[in-house]
Amino acid sequence: MQTIDRAMNVVKMLVSKSSENGLSITELSQECDLPIGSIHRVLKAMSKHGLIKQDEQSKRYGLGGIWMEYGLKMYDTLDYISIIRPELERLMHKVGESVYLYRPMGLESLIIERIDSVRNPIRVYDQLGSRIPFHVGAANKVMLAYMPEKQAKKVIDTLVPEKEKIEFLEVLKDMNSKGYGISHSERTEGTSSVAAPILNFFGEVSGAISIGFVSFNLTPERLNILVKNVMETSQSMSAKLGYNGAEHTKAMNRSF
Repeated sequence: MQTIDRAMNVVKMLVSKSSENGLSITELSQECDLPIGSIHRVLKAMSKHGLIKQDEQSKRYGLGGIWMEYGLKMYDTLDYISIIRPELERLMHKVGESVYLYRPMGLESLIIERIDSVRNPIRVYDQLGSRIPFHVGAANKVMLAYMPEKQAKKVIDTLVPEKEKIEFLEVLKDMNSKGYGISHSERTEGTSSVAAPILNFFGEVSGAISIGFVSFNLTPERLNILVKNVMETSQSMSAKLGYNGAEHTKAMNRSF
């Protein structure tokens, strides 16, 4: 059991550093709080099963390709209709607004699902398959707020003008501490959205769920209801992806 725990700590550490060029055995020893001899035995066993790989030149370790194979097989067996869509439909019925599911795609996000409220004749309409620059909108910003710092920094440095970075980083810090994001008239005048991140087993950002609505006559009470429901739904979705909340504290310990 101890060996499994140690191996999973190595996996989580390599996942958290996935945007870097791997970790050396010394760095893994320090990060996992294990002696060099112990971490070497763990790495040897993991390497044998293809769970990790070592670069021949740098001698640094990264995740093995088998995770991609297993991940794709697992993804293929997920029953989207029975797991994800019911959560979106419940949220739509609770709030009476259009709801959206976003996935990160490099410097953009992709809208992969939208469910409109039949009760609301005034709808915020964003087309399925739309790509949105990652620095725009509540859903994108809340995903950035929970991404590894280096990954988020790459997006910010590429998309956000230098003079706007300080304010932008403060917005992300606020979203990270609250667990949700709000935006007003960023893409379409007179519309707003509230969003919360969806995290997977490793605490990685898997996507975001968003409620889109018109801003006319929006009251603080109504906004609180929307925030409460989008957070409850994102937490439920994250739990179904295996997230247990253990990575949240780490996410908050960042420079922004």
